[in-house]
Amino acid sequence: MRSAGSPLRSGLPMLQWGRAYDRSTFIDDGVAALIVTLMLIPQSLAYAMLAGLPAQAGLYASIAPLIAYAVFGSSRVLAVGPVAVISLMTATAVGTVAVPGTAEHAAAALTLAALSGAVLLLMGALRLGFVAHFLSHPVTSGFITASAILIAAGQLKTLLGVKAEGHTLPQILASVAAQWSSVHGLTLAVGVATTAFLFWARSGVRPALTRRGVSARSADLVAKAAPVGAIVLSTALSWGLDWQAAGLKVVGSIPAGMPPLTLPHWDADLWRALAMPAVLISIVGFVESVSVGQTLAARRRERIEPNRELVALGAANLSAALTGGFPVTGGFSRSVVNAEAGARTPAAGIFTAGGILLASLLLTPALRALPLATLAATIVVAVLSLADLGALKHTWQQGRSDFAALLVTLLSTLVIGVEIGLATGVLVSLALHLLRTSRPHIAEVGRVPGTEHFRNVLRHETVTHPQLLSLRVDESLYFANARNLEDHINAVVSRRPELVHVVLQCSAVNDIDASAQDSLQAIDQRLREGGMTLHLSEVKGPVMDRLTRSGFLKHLSGRVFLTHHQAVEALTPVGSASTQTAGASAPDSLQTH
Repeated sequence: MRSAGSPLRSGLPMLQWGRAYDRSTFIDDGVAALIVTLMLIPQSLAYAMLAGLPAQAGLYASIAPLIAYAVFGSSRVLAVGPVAVISLMTATAVGTVAVPGTAEHAAAALTLAALSGAVLLLMGALRLGFVAHFLSHPVTSGFITASAILIAAGQLKTLLGVKAEGHTLPQILASVAAQWSSVHGLTLAVGVATTAFLFWARSGVRPALTRRGVSARSADLVAKAAPVGAIVLSTALSWGLDWQAAGLKVVGSIPAGMPPLTLPHWDADLWRALAMPAVLISIVGFVESVSVGQTLAARRRERIEPNRELVALGAANLSAALTGGFPVTGGFSRSVVNAEAGARTPAAGIFTAGGILLASLLLTPALRALPLATLAATIVVAVLSLADLGALKHTWQQGRSDFAALLVTLLSTLVIGVEIGLATGVLVSLALHLLRTSRPHIAEVGRVPGTEHFRNVLRHETVTHPQLLSLRVDESLYFANARNLEDHINAVVSRRPELVHVVLQCSAVNDIDASAQDSLQAIDQRLREGGMTLHLSEVKGPVMDRLTRSGFLKHLSGRVFLTHHQAVEALTPVGSASTQTAGASAPDSLQTH
């Protein structure tokens, strides 16, 4: 018998893993939290700068959201906080309604987080986790690659110490080129040195330490903590050598203390301006978070619940809005580190939030002299690992339509902007899907000699009958392709005056809409008028239900057969003439059904 509290436990993941929490789990979570905290501090500061916000906003956005996700999230190792792509989208969206660096800009950012949280909660309540499927992998890959390039290009002005503007790649490069003569030497030196060190740390630290006897796991964690070392060293040098007096831009004063209690602006015009960016940020953040969560869950033989993730991410973004933050989601690099460091429950996220809180209380005065060029280098090295230009070749080999979706998304994001680029990629992907499914593969099939199997007559040696036409439709039937099926059957029938029966093998038809049913009725009527009969075979249950409810089957001139073999046996007179069809001589590995 269920206890009274079981429904609550099933609805609140924290109560499930919390019941079995013990000392061993606490130690593992604590170690992982320490490592992720060291990694998250520089990331938080850098991504706040990327979003055009004060450095402390990044710390604030890494405290309450982590706790909220730990309570509601279904992944045990996902680490929530500021991420590069969402920070870029935040900067783009908020930059259209407020001037960066102003109080209005910060207020608009937390309002955007509140809107994103509301969108995610609404999607979770309506169980709309499937919406993420509309972002196909090519579109996602193209968008993330383009965003990574935009982010890296956008940091050039900070690495060079110049003033440059622009939200697209041509604008950014043109602006930087126009300011080339004003490059600040010391800033360039710090930026180049830090970038080179961080790139080397990614590939050189691990083998260097393992050669000295350090374990592979420890060496890997040290490599991932390299940005902390870069921040410590560059800050010490900046303070000791007074680089600020030499013109090097630094973070400056960061208020120490608890995250403030904030509220979004209740401005209708502001909400309207941020509504569409909030929807896009919600979907992109959800896709990124779920992708990471599912990957890590599969490694641990666990599972995550997409609709539960919508609620958890919604709560995380609302908590960011109430504590001076900006939109957040699950981050790939920190989540991987969290898992590899041994985290066993979401409590590791709560401990990480505590570590970030201590940093905001105690360490912020020490970051006063931190060079902005160091944070820019941290961003560049982090985001360039997201750029996957090799996906262009790989996707080209997989399919031309997917390649087109990827290329259009990448180029439109680079040239037009992140929001329009993403929307364009989704629309192109859907348009290509409609185009592809509007011309379904329709194969005439015949019996493979000596078997009860039916295959494409153009690819296999088959037996067919002059009075019987067997067609297999390899697509669900709906408004976009129904007329194509009509035209195909009309064309074949006009060339085969000896036909008596037409059988549609529906083994690949998973759904059928009203337009397609009307087309089937038209096909049946034309065949009847020509002295022929239409039959169906291998109709799936849901399709059969639709045809029954609509009354189509009552007026069908022919019959519905359970298997195509039964149809051919019933409709082919014994001893009737047959034709041996020679299929194409393609290798077996390349032949299709």
